[in-house]
Amino acid sequence: MKKVAVLQDLSSFGKCSLTAAIPVLSVMGVQACPLPTAVLSAQTGYPSFYCEDFTSKMKYFIEEWSKLHVTFDGIYTGFVTGSDQINNIYQFLDEFYTKETTLLVDPVMGDTGEVYKHFTDELLLQMREFVMHADVITPNVTESCLLSGLSYEKLHSYSNEKDYMEAIEEAGNILQQETGAEVIITGVNPPSKDSDRMVIGNMYLDGNKTFYRAMPYNGKSYSGTGDLFASVIMGSMMHGENLEKSVQLAVAFLTEAINDSSLEQIPEIEGVNFEKFLRMLL
Repeated sequence: MKKVAVLQDLSSFGKCSLTAAIPVLSVMGVQACPLPTAVLSAQTGYPSFYCEDFTSKMKYFIEEWSKLHVTFDGIYTGFVTGSDQINNIYQFLDEFYTKETTLLVDPVMGDTGEVYKHFTDELLLQMREFVMHADVITPNVTESCLLSGLSYEKLHSYSNEKDYMEAIEEAGNILQQETGAEVIITGVNPPSKDSDRMVIGNMYLDGNKTFYRAMPYNGKSYSGTGDLFASVIMGSMMHGENLEKSVQLAVAFLTEAINDSSLEQIPEIEGVNFEKFLRMLL
């Protein structure tokens, strides 16, 4: 069985990070080996939450796993609390990353044009350096702007789909060329004059081609959908699937989960009803 080390936070509420990655990878026949970057009572979008930073604990995982002589087919990083944790992840890679290992970096920094509460300029500089080591990067639109230098405000000033999509593709190509990684930009929401026909999609770029897959958009931003998406991508790669097929599977899975959550009027902060659709990933 393939093993993936998952370096993310554990949030009790919000259906994101480890509570999204572990079930998705498990149902796809991949062993998820979590290394918590933090433990939270609820994800940071909640009005109140407790957070225990695990920065000082990460070295013990590295030391103990080294004693076990374990190897990983994949390493998957998500939410980090700050620049010190990125330094710890470098130590983890020094110990466990090999030419046979796939490194997926989800550069969690912000969404919908706003940065998260833990964001700093130093973190951005370190994240720009860190993604240089990745094999696959899965930023959302906000994060792709931060990493590539594209202006989020300018992007959302475009009134037609063609200009918007060309700007997104340019940002993706900049990231791909600077890092050499395969890039998937999530949450691509081009402007539409018809509010009933809005879509949201994901753009994949590998330096040779661009692939875009979209689904209907209900105007809501649910917690954890980016984590679920990246987890499906990692699970698919562990099965040897190409990223175009992986994106299509992730989109189909999330479409069902989002539609169900919308019908049940689940608050966006609580995440989506993905559990009942895990069978799609078998």
